[in-house]
Amino acid sequence: MNIALIGSGGRENSLCKKIYDSSITNKIYCIPGNAGTALLARNLDIDFLDFKKLLSTIEFYNINLVVVGPELPLVRGIVDFLKKNNIKVFGPDKYAAQLEGSKSFMKSLCKRYKIPTAGFKICKNKKDVKIFLAQHRMPIVVKADGLAGGKGVVICHSEKIVENFTKQIFLGKFKSSKKLVLEEFLEGEEVSYFLIVDKNNFSFIGSAQDHKRVGENDTGPNTGGMGAYSPAPIINNHLEKKIINKIVEPTLQALKSKKHPYTGFLYVGLMIKDNEPYLIEYNVRMGDPECQVIMPRLQTDLVQLLNASVQNKLDEVKIKWSQDMCMSIVLCAKGYPNKNIINKKIKLDNVKLTKKCFIFHASTKMKNGVVFSNGGRVLNIVVLGSSFLKMRRKIYEIIKDINWKHGFFRKDIGWRVIKKNENR
Repeated sequence: MNIALIGSGGRENSLCKKIYDSSITNKIYCIPGNAGTALLARNLDIDFLDFKKLLSTIEFYNINLVVVGPELPLVRGIVDFLKKNNIKVFGPDKYAAQLEGSKSFMKSLCKRYKIPTAGFKICKNKKDVKIFLAQHRMPIVVKADGLAGGKGVVICHSEKIVENFTKQIFLGKFKSSKKLVLEEFLEGEEVSYFLIVDKNNFSFIGSAQDHKRVGENDTGPNTGGMGAYSPAPIINNHLEKKIINKIVEPTLQALKSKKHPYTGFLYVGLMIKDNEPYLIEYNVRMGDPECQVIMPRLQTDLVQLLNASVQNKLDEVKIKWSQDMCMSIVLCAKGYPNKNIINKKIKLDNVKLTKKCFIFHASTKMKNGVVFSNGGRVLNIVVLGSSFLKMRRKIYEIIKDINWKHGFFRKDIGWRVIKKNENR
């Protein structure tokens, strides 16, 4: 099969590696890809949001399957457009993609179908905000309604901060929407639960816990993710049944009743409080950096799985996992998540990796055979093993060998699970 993979991040590099390893794969085209995917596939530097140009590219290269990595093209309706033009594509349609594309859509669905989530109010003006503030204590979570590149959510500890951030959203800080959602703050432990879904079935495809804050001890502003580990020990059989019965099945049934059955990867972002799951968010694709710690553990042929989903035959494929756990630490450019430096050379020639170690590129580009940084989260250093503490030490060794003076990373990834389960 000839496969096109849409996207250019660490998630796409980890998916590309798994697609490359498949016995079904013939050629891979990454649109636009990065320096890491360039080692496994042919990168095509075109704008994937220009659907007509994308279609002509797909037809020119005889693509048999399109795999969509990031959320923006899904929310814009790439799946609807490609299906209309008889192209086989993996991902949800535009209507179902509102689960991520619109916080108000997702929260309204929760309310209607009694899916456990934090108390909330959809706000279109200052008056709506004041009503919610009068009824709830701090902290309060403010969420821009539309996509905001990971920067649309703020946990506010004072009314003044709520008023300032909501004012910015109403004035159009995020182009996707001038509407917002106010939410009660839930205290607990966050976890990400992943599924692969077709029109009739769904299969578990991994759990992970990531670290959003830029600083150690979970301090500083939110980021796209500074590191992750898989599996998430907090998820046991009892909790998993609650997640499926109370959250996943009602959601999939709701979309089916609207004649827009969900297909693709589904990321269920949860807060676990007193052993009860609450839905924080849905993402309509694999997480980043969670994908980078799930793919190395997957032993089933990924392309076989993607094909089964597209053909609504997921129930015919058994998913197998490595017994190893996995951890990833993100090497970021200095200044991230604010104004980070770019276009800095990265030398990887001297880095020696074993079979259980990987470097997935995120924001990189290749120029004349040399790797350069091209954004904030630059590289994902990933290790498989039986001890999170030992994996983290191994990652430190690899980062030391990379010796990139323009970067930084968190040194406490996995702190909770290591403190709980392993001696320092």
